[in-house]
Amino acid sequence: MQKQPLDERLAAVTALDDPTRRAVLSFIVRSPEPVGRDAVADEFGLPRSTAAFHLDRLADQGLLEVEFRRLSGRTGPGSGRPAKLYRRASREITVSVPERHYDLAAGLLATAVERSGDGSIGVMDALAQAAHAAGTALGAGATSLTDVLETNGFEPRTEPDGTIVIGNCPFHQLVADHPTTVCTMNLHLLRGAACACGADPDALQLRPAPGRCCVTIEPPN
Repeated sequence: MQKQPLDERLAAVTALDDPTRRAVLSFIVRSPEPVGRDAVADEFGLPRSTAAFHLDRLADQGLLEVEFRRLSGRTGPGSGRPAKLYRRASREITVSVPERHYDLAAGLLATAVERSGDGSIGVMDALAQAAHAAGTALGAGATSLTDVLETNGFEPRTEPDGTIVIGNCPFHQLVADHPTTVCTMNLHLLRGAACACGADPDALQLRPAPGRCCVTIEPPN
């Protein structure tokens, strides 16, 4: 669930503010083979140095990947230096404000459907298991449950009575149409995280209210 830091993701998106750079990225994405700076320079009528600048900026921000290959097919002495080629990066870069994690929800729901397919377990039980396991992975190595919540965009805050409420639901749009399923999934996710970092999972309860996440963390008695 943890993504690349927000400032890094924003920098990658900002790199596409330049229209030439967007066009270069689109050109490479449509190419069936990795592209070198000469091809980009010819396509857009740019000096080779300018083409290289845009390509390297996109690569530095994680939008392109680089490989080196001899285009002549020859090897050994006299075969020349390998060409620097660019292709679309395999990773995804997303920015949402507030933080959302619909990819996690999709993965958990798909896992639940697959596990329940043979009829040995109900789909909601399978979802609870998958969410708990994912939460355990989130909490592994964390110093506290609050740290897990902060790192993953839940925006926890402590009320005067000591109750911790979650200001942001990373599954907000799904909750509007599927509140029972998504809120139950979220509860098991966060209880898994609590178990992994030594917090009391039973302190997490479903307490839906307008303007915040459905899960609260009750103070110790």
